Amino acid sequence: MAGNTFGNLFKLTTFGESHGVAIGGVLDGCPSGIEIDLQAVQNDLNRRKPGQSAIVTQRKEPDTVAFYSGIFEGKTTGTPIGFAIHNTNQKSKDYSHIKDSYRPSHADYVYDQKYGFRDYRGGGRSSARETASRVVAGAIAKQFLSSVNIKAFVSQVGTLKLETPYQELDFNLIESNPVRCPDTDMAMEMEEYIKKIRKEGDTVGGVITCVAQNVPIGLGEPVFDKLHAELGKAMLSINAVKGFEYGSGFAGVQMKGSEHNDQFNTDGTTKTNQSGGIQGGISNGMDIYFNVAFKPVATLIQPYETIDKEGQKVQAKGKGRHDPCVVPRAVPIVEAMTALVLADYTLINRTIKK
Repeated sequence: MAGNTFGNLFKLTTFGESHGVAIGGVLDGCPSGIEIDLQAVQNDLNRRKPGQSAIVTQRKEPDTVAFYSGIFEGKTTGTPIGFAIHNTNQKSKDYSHIKDSYRPSHADYVYDQKYGFRDYRGGGRSSARETASRVVAGAIAKQFLSSVNIKAFVSQVGTLKLETPYQELDFNLIESNPVRCPDTDMAMEMEEYIKKIRKEGDTVGGVITCVAQNVPIGLGEPVFDKLHAELGKAMLSINAVKGFEYGSGFAGVQMKGSEHNDQFNTDGTTKTNQSGGIQGGISNGMDIYFNVAFKPVATLIQPYETIDKEGQKVQAKGKGRHDPCVVPRAVPIVEAMTALVLADYTLINRTIKK
């Protein structure tokens, strides 16, 4: 199986399955001498881990990361950083009913067709549990990018949408509620809606907005390695993501050019930021902001029709512990992938002679 590595110079390779012994990764290319706050890494993992509230999967995993190389006396050594997160609460029997059948909108069918074999326990390699390894690497990338501030939050659940511009939000409120929405009233509405959906045995999607501030000018290349293209690839690599838009996004098609153009100030900043901090594929020093759309979780705790390995129609019903809405736990994943892209492009920029 290919496609387990992300990045060019700041490079992450992940390993492991949802119900295997452990998941983990090797982060290569991180410069030496970077002070690493291990508790900050664990804190980001805690934001992603299951069982943290009543609106997420109740699988109980401590998700404690263990580092095996690349960090000595609190600093990176410049060698590969190896780490693992051991699985402790697998309930593989919850998936025995899908051993010979395929869950709609999951990777089950295509895995069998492509590889001729699959680990059906929790989805194996296709499980979103793999993203815990990304969060570890992203937390290290954040500390490498110490001057850059990356904040993600839930801006929509189903039809409940936060309309307030991000500039008017208090990011300190993101972690004040289980939905991770920085608007107290909207967060309460979203939480109640997710609970209602869960009782119905159904699921709902949502949107995560991410803002990266203090990004230096010059990250990204103008042709195939545009910064926004790499951010899009990073976000679309996350499980359940169905869409990515940055800056004005799709709303920009409704504007005239005279409305959409970002007029310059004398210091090179712009009066507006429809460009989302990226012009010509290169960061321009303004805030980078984008939206990531997540589909409803495919596993439903209600009866459904599907097919088995013989192509026969069968009836099935979801079992086990699943998220009714993935976006609250995906916030640190979006931040992590953003940090990995910016760290990678920062190193690439250092190799370019001016």
